[in-house]
Amino acid sequence: MKNFLNRLIYIFPLIMSIVIFSSCTVGGNRWSVKSPDGKASISVQLGALDEAGYPAGQTRLYYKVEYRGQNGKQTIIPNSPLGIKRNDQSFVDSLIFKSKSEVKTIDEKYTLVHGKRKENRNYANEITLFFENENAAQLSIVLRAYNDGIAFRYQFPEESTELYTVTDELTGFRLPVDAVGFMLPYDDPTMWTPAYENFYMRDVKVGTPSPINAGWALPVLFRINDGQNWVLITESALDGTYFGARLHQQVSNNIYRIRMPDEGEGYGTGDVIPSSSLPWQTPWRVIITGSTLAQVVETSIVTDLSPPSSVQETDWIRPGHVSWSWWSESDSPRNFETLMSFVDLAAEMGWEYSLVDANWNLEGYGMIRDLVNYANKKGVGILLWYNSGGSHNIVTEQPRDLMFDREVRRSEFKKLQEIGVKGVKVDFFQSDKQNIISLYHDILQDAADFEMMVNFHGCTLPRGWSRTYPHLMSMEAVRGAECYKFDARYPEKSPWHNTILTFTRNVVGPMDYTPVTFSDVTYPHLTTWAHELALSVVFESGWVHMADRCEAYLGLPETVKEFLKQVPAAWDDIHFVDGYPGKYTVIARKDGENWYVGGINGQNEPLTINAVMSFLGEGAYSMTFIGDGQKNKSFDINEESVIAGESVKVDMHARGGFVLKIEKI
Repeated sequence: MKNFLNRLIYIFPLIMSIVIFSSCTVGGNRWSVKSPDGKASISVQLGALDEAGYPAGQTRLYYKVEYRGQNGKQTIIPNSPLGIKRNDQSFVDSLIFKSKSEVKTIDEKYTLVHGKRKENRNYANEITLFFENENAAQLSIVLRAYNDGIAFRYQFPEESTELYTVTDELTGFRLPVDAVGFMLPYDDPTMWTPAYENFYMRDVKVGTPSPINAGWALPVLFRINDGQNWVLITESALDGTYFGARLHQQVSNNIYRIRMPDEGEGYGTGDVIPSSSLPWQTPWRVIITGSTLAQVVETSIVTDLSPPSSVQETDWIRPGHVSWSWWSESDSPRNFETLMSFVDLAAEMGWEYSLVDANWNLEGYGMIRDLVNYANKKGVGILLWYNSGGSHNIVTEQPRDLMFDREVRRSEFKKLQEIGVKGVKVDFFQSDKQNIISLYHDILQDAADFEMMVNFHGCTLPRGWSRTYPHLMSMEAVRGAECYKFDARYPEKSPWHNTILTFTRNVVGPMDYTPVTFSDVTYPHLTTWAHELALSVVFESGWVHMADRCEAYLGLPETVKEFLKQVPAAWDDIHFVDGYPGKYTVIARKDGENWYVGGINGQNEPLTINAVMSFLGEGAYSMTFIGDGQKNKSFDINEESVIAGESVKVDMHARGGFVLKIEKI
């Protein structure tokens, strides 16, 4: 017995080491990492898989994503392909596993100037796998598991000053056979596109090809596993050494594969394939998942994965609301009297800024100096529009050719700083090629040197840049309210389209939709006024461009006007209350001890919901309700008290909405 105990003492540490190691290794050819709460996991396998049309008998890398929810462990992404090719080396077939890192727990807190929440926690487990190809060239794959999703990226760890190019990325995302998607067709290149400004498609059966040759845009959202799970696919930490990814048009075996830009993007300028010296790493491939839509809507993974702020002092960065004259009067940027009236509107409403849009330069900088001086007396900051071109677009709107060249750009920023302009809106990029992705970063870096805030339009998708560059206040990349001027289909589609945006586009970063328009322009609204009002809460953006005319806001009922004076543009926290993409959305956002709730109905019939106040703290609250009135262009307003956990019944008209302002007593 004594000898047995001695032998047990000897082999017990060995047994434990094997158990611990097998949590990251399965069968010698498979490695995995789990999230801190143990629910989400990603595993990578090196082997020859006889499934899903993968090459028979060829040893390749595959990954799988799983999630353990209330109904047990579910496969989120079945075995899916990995691999990447450079001009000099292929990292696809015959890879050799060399080693792996120890599991590293990442646990850091960071603060955002604007976003879903102010205080954030980047909390995940990470391992790095090291491989060589048959020529002993090195490839690393970093795996990171969060409680609400996973991410991975490729790294070329060797050092070289020579330029290398990635000629193909084989990354794919295989979905379960019952997956149903909410997806945005990417744009074929035109004078105005790509710009992520199509309508989302609803209930897309997995494997359906995109109706546009250019493929599918990120992010894509899927309901999977008989509705027990949700998964959103996107990317993060895209720097100037890579392209902005999308997914191929055609889908084989339910596998959506990464696709590079088209040659025609950016009016044909720039290379389709990206180049860099070594070491080099790709953006993170991000898979957000959970048992409920709350885990998708509330996630901070996209900013968690991004580099920390490059701006040390942020006192000059100020989120806020912006009066905007162009939507109601396209020639207004050249009319000083009209611009002054929109400054007056901002001052009356307590909004921080007023935007001067395209072609203001035709009246000269003298007009802008006078307007800045006038606005300063009112406590309002002035923002100016710019064309990003450059040779990458042929749009004639002015000023152009001032943001493309670094020396010219920095000279312009210096001039704006001296005049007293607070920020710029830069438009018409029309490409996801590496050269244009690099241009975004160059503009943001130079703008920071002159304390200039930035908004991008006609642009790519947010990829976590608001953490790295907190002065990036918003990005368009959405079919927003300006389409009431151009698109006869917009009034009919926008109600349900708006509900999808909260589960897709706005999940990944700030969204300059230009909301809260009560007036009709070319194509009249079908949404109710309460629906439009609710967009001030439902959508998140560091700058909220209030698009309507002065009279529309100043003529509102006093309670509604006060709501728009007080609703924040930067939030302390977010809580998903209820909703379903394409049908309805209810979002709560926190400001100090108070909460704002916005709800919209995207359907053509009335809807009654019971919004549970589970997010409230202890104590009593007063609640101001503004909802649909008897007519679509009217409001129902009342006040009452509410406590935590109470259910608030709300009736919404067809395409209607409501807001709640909940204040701690």
